[in-house]
Amino acid sequence: MSSQDPRFSSPAALRNRDPIADLLRDVLPQNGTVLELASGSGEHVIHFAALFPELVWQPSDPSPEARASVEAWVEAEKLTNVLQPINVDASSETWPISRADAMIAINMIHISPWPATQGLLRHAGRLLPAGGPLILYGPYRRQGQPLVASNVEFDASLRARNPEWGIRLLEDVQSLAEQSGLSLTSVTELPANNLGVGFTRQ
Repeated sequence: MSSQDPRFSSPAALRNRDPIADLLRDVLPQNGTVLELASGSGEHVIHFAALFPELVWQPSDPSPEARASVEAWVEAEKLTNVLQPINVDASSETWPISRADAMIAINMIHISPWPATQGLLRHAGRLLPAGGPLILYGPYRRQGQPLVASNVEFDASLRARNPEWGIRLLEDVQSLAEQSGLSLTSVTELPANNLGVGFTRQ
């Protein structure tokens, strides 16, 4: 890509998008709007939008550079089922969207302060309809299970970059989710020691 091209690319997104798509295939509604939090480069949302053309995809990111990258990817791929990316800070009290039929957040929870996770789950409880899924992807700690060495190193590097970041305990996330009316419905082992975690709005 040229220096003037606003698109950026994430090697991790290219590696994990197909395993995540396999997970989504089993839980997404047949139609409606899917809100993606922390869309980053936009490579996930364009991949999913092409795979699931019957759904409308709403990307979001608090970063203007990320939103510009999403827009450029959508234009380059000529996708008509992806909406203009919106500015969502997950920790905010208000979001610029009033409803979503499903929500996804990929590699967000460990690369953001804990209040972002609190906001994500609180808003999921408000925005999703009964039966609406929230799918999270990333590395997690689990009670009674030691972290694999690669995730110990990854966690240390995250905390060195920002003391408010780090790999979260899945049971803490589940407890918060339940307070917002979300039930844990699936935990799927995915490549590179990541988990796909599914919640459903009750």
